[in-house]
Amino acid sequence: MTELVRNLPKRAWLRIYRVTGAITLISVALSVIFTNMIMEIFSAGVNVQGLVVSIVMPLALGGPMTWFLVLRHEQLRHANDQLEHMASTDWLTACLNRGAFTGAVSRHLDRRAPTERGGALLIVDADDFKSVNDRFGHEAGDDALQLIASAIRQAVRSTDLVGRLGGEEFGVFLTDSDTATADHVAERIRRSVSAIAFAPGGSPCPLSVSIGGATFATHAPFGDLYRLADQHLYEAKNTGRDRVAMMQAA
Repeated sequence: MTELVRNLPKRAWLRIYRVTGAITLISVALSVIFTNMIMEIFSAGVNVQGLVVSIVMPLALGGPMTWFLVLRHEQLRHANDQLEHMASTDWLTACLNRGAFTGAVSRHLDRRAPTERGGALLIVDADDFKSVNDRFGHEAGDDALQLIASAIRQAVRSTDLVGRLGGEEFGVFLTDSDTATADHVAERIRRSVSAIAFAPGGSPCPLSVSIGGATFATHAPFGDLYRLADQHLYEAKNTGRDRVAMMQAA
């Protein structure tokens, strides 16, 4: 329990103070009102001693109890948030995992209003990544994937979705974007990865990615977008790698 209390975020403590204070003040106010009503009915009115008791009792008994209950509620909320985060996050790169990414993109496409601007799905794949693992080992390969994931996240907006689809392949879903914007973002991702200074054991190892993308202006199912983006990823791979291939899906 001590560890859970120590790990509660600042916003959780703010909720604890706010809720505990509000409930305690309401309890004191109600206690004073009801005490006054009872004393008016059965005696000449509330006296100083009765007023003090009506204030002190809620503070002494209700305050600690309210604090404890609100604290346990926030602990449970925090634990559930952590479990949800772990279930949807790739352990290595801190991106969404494949299931969470696919689900989030599908929900966005299903909720999208006809009047909204389109978007794009990008498939980002590290070039010749097997050679990194073969030359430097899988630990260095994990480091490279973390650097690539970080470069991708820095190259997109906070409203865009980034997921690890498996191995060295990542997905990026751009909301409210046209073809020109999607192509610009894809190029920014490509340049950001190329600029990574990766030198495991002091041996320089250039990193690059190929990117296939599919943009949409009207409704398009996730499966269709993924299929088209994947096709163009292979096109980018087969025409020299370290490049972007994009097309309009619908």
